[in-house]
Amino acid sequence: MIEFKLDPKGGVPFYRQIIDQIRYGIATGSLKVGEQLPTVRSLAVDLKVNLNTVSKAYKELEIQNILETQQGTGTFIGVSKIQINSGERKKKLADICSELLSIASSYGFTADDIIKEIKQR
Repeated sequence: MIEFKLDPKGGVPFYRQIIDQIRYGIATGSLKVGEQLPTVRSLAVDLKVNLNTVSKAYKELEIQNILETQQGTGTFIGVSKIQINSGERKKKLADICSELLSIASSYGFTADDIIKEIKQR
């Protein structure tokens, strides 16, 4: 199971962030076919968002046949395979790096400081 995290400063709507995290979770193998997702209510409480936000994300993924909802049982990862192309992966990494650099520079760190820290890990 993945741990959902929302970024209120990212400019991406919360429902879209949930969709992206589920898609990336499936593509990377963190989420497996048949795995049950949290209920709409429990995920909304955990993320401190409106129920409709989570519901919208789940519904959009159901339309794409990525999720399957079974009445009274829950929402599960469907059998659709998700592959994220290299362009989308590069864009996502570029977005993450831009955000990291922006936050780090606001604290006075340089790109070299960040690279040095990453290499140490």
